[in-house]
Amino acid sequence: MAIKPRVFVTVRKSRNPTRPKSPYIDECFKRMGVRGSVYVHSQLQSSSGLGSSAAVTVATLSAINDEFGLGHTREYIADVAYAIEKKVQNGRASPTDTYVSANGGMVLITGNSKRRLPPQGLQIVVGNTLVPHSTAKMVELVGALHRKHPEIANPILDAIEAVTLTALHNINQPKGLGQCMDMNNALLEALGVGHPISSKLVLAARASGAYGAKITGAGGGGCIIALCPRRAKSRVAGAIEACEGKAIITTIDTDGARKEKHD
Repeated sequence: MAIKPRVFVTVRKSRNPTRPKSPYIDECFKRMGVRGSVYVHSQLQSSSGLGSSAAVTVATLSAINDEFGLGHTREYIADVAYAIEKKVQNGRASPTDTYVSANGGMVLITGNSKRRLPPQGLQIVVGNTLVPHSTAKMVELVGALHRKHPEIANPILDAIEAVTLTALHNINQPKGLGQCMDMNNALLEALGVGHPISSKLVLAARASGAYGAKITGAGGGGCIIALCPRRAKSRVAGAIEACEGKAIITTIDTDGARKEKHD
């Protein structure tokens, strides 16, 4: 699902632009077949498990599309952004982050099928451990467990799928949804993608009134998300900050990629 913090990208036509430092942005210009200068301002920390690379890629493609009048659809931008993530991350990418960044809202992705879910007024607190992690490294770690012990990894992955589907049926019941998040977190830790600081923030969030809390993203650091009663959001955020994490109080953003007014 898309949350409120945003990545802002400005693109301008330019004859002699400097090559972007980001491989994602560099690839955006290559794919679109144009050259330009780019300015990025992000409200998301990179390598934190919040899909910031997907947001940057989608925003850059959207800005190029707008500045050069290319007329591409949102769907096209989401597909190209996924291809770019896949290339930069050596084949290890999910279409989820790029699709949600482009379209906003909440989406269930199973294999090649994408189903938009009705928007929910979920009250979310994100807790950033401030421990950077590598998605590729975490994916490799789970892959290694899967190769070495498929009899252990497969039942855990099946249980994660079952918990996700149960969570969908509880989407209007915060307590039930919170329980599913807690179960999902335990399964992720069993897969080996936990981190001592993540565990600390998850437990702090639950102890201060969250319905449930779990690792988000690849794990191994990065962020956790907590589902909270409206009245407990500030308390949960305070508990996360007290554990030296960084808290963001947010909700779902249904907008996706959009053009902002110029100052």
